[in-house]
Amino acid sequence: MAECFYSACLSLPSRRPILPNSSFYSSQLDSSIPCRGRFTKQTLVVRPGIETAGASTTTLAGTRVFVVSDLHTDYPENMCWVKSLSCRTHEKDMIVVAGDVAETYANFVLTMSLLKDKFQHVFFVPGNHDLWLRREKIDYLDSLDKLNKLLSACHKLGVETKPRIVDGLGLIPLYSWYHESFDEEKDITGVRIPSLEMACKDFHVCRWPHELKKEETSLALYFDSLNDENWNTVEDILTRCSHIISFSHFVPRQELCPEKRMLFYPNLPKIIGSNYLETRVRAIHGAEGRSSACHVFGHTHFCWDAILDGVRYVQAPLAYPRERKRRMNGGEDWLPFCIYSSGNFAQRLSPCYWSEYYSVNPRTPDITQLAPWVARFYTKLRI
Repeated sequence: MAECFYSACLSLPSRRPILPNSSFYSSQLDSSIPCRGRFTKQTLVVRPGIETAGASTTTLAGTRVFVVSDLHTDYPENMCWVKSLSCRTHEKDMIVVAGDVAETYANFVLTMSLLKDKFQHVFFVPGNHDLWLRREKIDYLDSLDKLNKLLSACHKLGVETKPRIVDGLGLIPLYSWYHESFDEEKDITGVRIPSLEMACKDFHVCRWPHELKKEETSLALYFDSLNDENWNTVEDILTRCSHIISFSHFVPRQELCPEKRMLFYPNLPKIIGSNYLETRVRAIHGAEGRSSACHVFGHTHFCWDAILDGVRYVQAPLAYPRERKRRMNGGEDWLPFCIYSSGNFAQRLSPCYWSEYYSVNPRTPDITQLAPWVARFYTKLRI
């Protein structure tokens, strides 16, 4: 995620005051919110329960899957966190890394090497920071050239970047990029919001072939097309596995981000997600989903755990050190999050302020009046 406005994007609903070092997290809550896009029914947002072990339990016995995103190991504190993970504890486990490992190739390779030493299986899908070109000693043609080199490094390290079945469990990485038209909710007006180019460093530190700059959706379509070469494997997984975890870096649904009026940077939804990604998710898990359907994502640094139209969506970010110090995402002690163990999905991910907020409060994107704490922020900017 872009750094310059990011910390300000993590905010609290107006009914709870912002207090220094206060906990952002509340108890289990249930309700429904409106759905968008082609899924027009009311979307039930509930806390996931433990799935009853099915016929595949014997095959999956002992299998544990941990998830994490947004490692950002260019920060020494984050690299130290990776180094501190126990080799003995995780030697038979899998970890899914949902993008933004590191900005530089050297730190990326070191991070993935460390994870491969500690976990039996490591799965990875790229994020935007992974494709940044600043601070690089290698002269890349463009960000796609760097992507190819990162994937090649993963292959040499034994890191999985393609769909695979492990111990009867299907794991499916989904490549994606954001597009501005992903944002389908009303814009905030009446305040001067910095442009996307000012707020997001991707526009300056990623470099693309000329043809990918012409259309607003060209990058999103290109990255989505990378999934086609793996789709025969995906279809095989769908026929053979009752338990499947798909994962991406970017956000598949706008409901997985707070409303614009709650954000210090209200245009954040324009640079976080892809409708094409949600289409892939539904092609895997079904339009109605099922109890064993789970999709892991990253990018926004908001801890999230909710079920929308029968699919469980989870984000478990390490994020930036300053965010952990301000307790914006619950710290690092609960990470990586064990989402799956011995044939069952984990019951809940605890530090999820916003997904719990929306489990009792309906999403009301037609309201464009800024939340009080955001309004105060823009008032100070004018002054």
